[in-house]
Amino acid sequence: MLPAIDHLVYAVPDLESGIEAIAGQLGVRAAHGGKHEGRGTHNALLSLGGRAYLEIIAPDPEQPEPSGPRPFGLDDLHEPGLVAWAMAVRDIEARVAAARDAGYDTGAVAAMSRRLPDGGELRWRLTFRAEPDGRSRPGDGLVPFLIEWESEPHPSATAPGGCGLVDLEAEHPRPAEVEGMLAALGVEMVVGDAARPALIATIEGVRGTVVLS
Repeated sequence: MLPAIDHLVYAVPDLESGIEAIAGQLGVRAAHGGKHEGRGTHNALLSLGGRAYLEIIAPDPEQPEPSGPRPFGLDDLHEPGLVAWAMAVRDIEARVAAARDAGYDTGAVAAMSRRLPDGGELRWRLTFRAEPDGRSRPGDGLVPFLIEWESEPHPSATAPGGCGLVDLEAEHPRPAEVEGMLAALGVEMVVGDAARPALIATIEGVRGTVVLS
């Protein structure tokens, strides 16, 4: 059984190129989501069925350089990849407290928003755990950040459909360490032993089954 996946984060150096590449694989063209003002990023989304979606995120050349690093290692990104995932929760403060009691610090809860192409705004809160390199990728992206939406509709309801998330797997050189972090969040996921960290999603697209990593 898959955990309560809110969305998968697929980082690309250039948004338009990323949209085209994913459309070529899945047969569905992601729709522009909007800009993360002050963060230096913009995105495009496509639904993965249910209340889940794929976020394609990239540096936004129309925004000034942000005061800090862009999220998900975008400043140093050279090739596209699945870099993180978000888990949907209710009462995010309670979930953060429970994780800390279980030995895992999720980081602070931050209020976020995104300006939509139609002028509207989406609002949510998420956990942000700063790693030593300045990025927020706990467990090298295998451990989810928590997210609680404060506005509707959920992005999965308005993003282009036609795809479905079949499976989500993880690999890491220190699998037991990552599994411990996941367990503190209440996530049951077996982490495979591998030389490099990898988040691997199996998606059923219009053109067949596709594996993103």
